[in-house]
Amino acid sequence: MKPFRFVYKHFIVDVVNLIISVLLVLWLAPFNTEDPFHKYVPVYCCFGLGWLFFAFLFGRYSKTIRQQGYFPSIFKAANASIVAYGIAVGVFYFYFTNYSIWVLTAVTGIAFGSWFIMQSLYFAFIYASDPEDEVQPVAKREPKTVLESPTIVSDEAYDAIYKAMNKWMSKRAFNWLCQQIDLHSSNTYVFASTTIFNLESLTPYKYDTIVNVRSLNNIRGINKMFSMANEKLPDNGLYVGVFKDKHVKKQQILQKYPAGINWIFYTFYYFVKRVIPKLFLTKRLYYDITRGKRRVLSKTEVFGRLYFCGFEIVSEKKIDHYTYFVARRRQEPPMYKKRRYGPIISLNRVGKNGKTFKFYKARTMYPYSEFLQEYIYQKCGLQEGGKFTHDIRVSTLGRFMRRCWLDELPMLLNLLKGDMKLVGVRPLSKHYFSLYSPELQELRTKVRPGLLPPFYADMPKTLDEIQASEMKYLKMCIKRGALITDTIYLWKIFVNIVFKRARSH
Repeated sequence: MKPFRFVYKHFIVDVVNLIISVLLVLWLAPFNTEDPFHKYVPVYCCFGLGWLFFAFLFGRYSKTIRQQGYFPSIFKAANASIVAYGIAVGVFYFYFTNYSIWVLTAVTGIAFGSWFIMQSLYFAFIYASDPEDEVQPVAKREPKTVLESPTIVSDEAYDAIYKAMNKWMSKRAFNWLCQQIDLHSSNTYVFASTTIFNLESLTPYKYDTIVNVRSLNNIRGINKMFSMANEKLPDNGLYVGVFKDKHVKKQQILQKYPAGINWIFYTFYYFVKRVIPKLFLTKRLYYDITRGKRRVLSKTEVFGRLYFCGFEIVSEKKIDHYTYFVARRRQEPPMYKKRRYGPIISLNRVGKNGKTFKFYKARTMYPYSEFLQEYIYQKCGLQEGGKFTHDIRVSTLGRFMRRCWLDELPMLLNLLKGDMKLVGVRPLSKHYFSLYSPELQELRTKVRPGLLPPFYADMPKTLDEIQASEMKYLKMCIKRGALITDTIYLWKIFVNIVFKRARSH
C-alpha cells in the first residue's frame, strides 16, 4: 500500500486564492447591506472549507500539479467548484434566503478562473522547458555513401517521372528542379505521398536524392518524414520538398474579399489555422479533426524543422504560390526533444561562469525559429543594433510585443531564480556569443547577464559598437564595483527609455 501524500504547497495556494477571490468580490460588488464583509465572510469561510474538502476528496493534493497533468488538475478544480457551488446554492436557497446567489457565483467564477490562468501559465513554462519525445530515434552511424554508383535512367523511365511530377507541379517548377538535381540519375527517388510509408520501405543509402512532390501542408508528421529521409540518405544526400507559405494564403484572402471584410475573414482564418493548432489545449483536437490536411506553415517553421532534423538549406525558390527547397543532410536528427510551442519559450543562454541557463520569454517568433540563427545570419547578416536584417522568424504579433516589451515579462522568473540581475550584459545564445571577441567573452562570463543591458544606455548601432558598449560596462564593474555601475547605468537607461523613447528593434 502506497503511503499517503499531501502536497501542502498546492493546498496553501488554493487557500490564498479563495481568500483573495472572496475579498475581491466583496470589495467590488455593490451591496445594499452596510457591512457586507461582516455578513458574508463567515459564510464564505464555510464555503471555502467545503471547496477544500471536496478538492481533497478528488485527489487534488495527492500529487503535484505537474504529476497530475494539465487537464486532470483542471478537472479536479472544476469538480470541486461544481460540487461546493451546488451545495452552497441549495443552502442559500432553503436556509439563507437573504444571501445573494450571484455573489456566490462571482466568487466561484473568479476563483476557478484564477486556477485556470495560474495552471495554464505554469504548464506553459513547463512545456517551454520540458520537451518530450517525437522524432524517431536514429542510431549513430559511420560515414555512409550510396550503395551503388548511379546510372542514367532510360528515356521511358524519365518520361514516366516527368509525367508523374507534372501532375503536382508547374512546368516552371519542374525546370527549376532540373537545375538543382539530376532527375536522369538512377539514384534519384521521386514519390508523391503524405505519409512516411514510401520512405520506410526504402533501402538505406540506395538513393542520394529523395524528392517528395506532395505539399507539406497536407502532411501531419512532418518531423517524422524529415527524420526518416535523414535515416535513408547517405552523407550529404539531398531531400527536396515543397510547401505553400502562409503569406500566400493571407494575400489570397485579402484580395478575394472587399476591404474591411477581408480582414475579418483573415482574422478568423488566422485564429482557426494558426492559433488553435499551437495551443496545447486544442492542438490534439484540431489535428484529430483535420488529420493534418491544409495546415498553414510559415517558411521559418519548415526550414527550422529541416535544420532540427539534421538538414541544411542548399537552395530555395518561390514558384506559382509554392516554395520549393533543396536540403542537404549534414547530421543525425536529435534522439529526443519534440518542440512544444506554447505562449512561453525557454532558450539556452550563456550565463555566469559560461554555464548555460534557461532564458524565458513570451513567444514572438514562429515555431522552430531557434534552429535558424546560423541560416538567417548567413543569408541576411546584421543590421543596426546587432539584430538580424529582415528577420523572417519574427511574427507580426511578435513585432508588436517587442515594441511594447511584453515579450520580456517572463524574464522576471530568471530574475527571481538568480540567473539574471536587473542591469547587465545581454543573455546571448552560443552562436551570437561566438561572434564576440575572446576578451569580451571572458569578461562576460564573470558576471550575470541582466534584464536591462548597457545597449539602452549607449544605443550602439553595429556589432563592434555593441561589443565596445559592453566592454565599457564590464570594465566599469571591475573598477567601481557592480552596485555603483548598475545604479549609474540604470539611470541612463531610464532616461533613454522614458524620455528619449529608446527601443531595441
